[in-house]
Parts: sequence; C-alpha cells; structure tokens
Amino acid sequence: MLSAVATLTLPRAVNVAVTEDTLSVDLEDGRTISAPIGWYPRLAYGTQTERLHFKISSAGYGIHWPDLDEDISIEGLLLGKRSNESPASFTRWLQARDLDPDPSAE
Repeated sequence: MLSAVATLTLPRAVNVAVTEDTLSVDLEDGRTISAPIGWYPRLAYGTQTERLHFKISSAGYGIHWPDLDEDISIEGLLLGKRSNESPASFTRWLQARDLDPDPSAE
C-alpha cells in the first residue's frame, strides 16, 4: 500500500498593519491576510500606539505586541482562529489596565 504525506510550509509575515477595525498581515508569498480586530480583544482595546508597537518573530511565523501581551501566529490567522483567551483572563487584563498607576505609560 502506498501512502503520501503532504508537508505544508507556512509563509512568513513581512509587514503588519492594524487599523481601528482590521488586522492585516502581508506574507512573503505576496498574499495579504486580514481579520477583524474584534477577534483579538487586546488589540481592539489597545491604543494606536500600543498597536503600532509590535515585533514579527525572527522566523516570521508570529507577531508579538509587548505592550498588550498579545501573540498571534500566522498559522492561526490562515486558519481563521480567533483569540482563545478566556473571558475571565481578559477581564483581569482590562482591570489591570484601569489600575495602572502611570497613565502616561501608554
């Protein structure tokens, strides 16, 4: 019996843009993938400055927003996965932001 194994190679991210309603990621293969920002509540509730402060991982397979403690993988975007953060965790994160003693730290 013959069998075949397919190996998929994920494209790497080369650019990221976040607007008031959309996360868009340009991929090395020329595609741009977009998702509603509402899928990622920390991005949705972040300031424009926080959204602009991101880092594409050195391998290019993920994006990290240090000010928001948010990580999104290229695989997840391609599969249409939303944030899987629990409501309780997100509520704690929001509460911690409201209690920040230095509001200029945005």
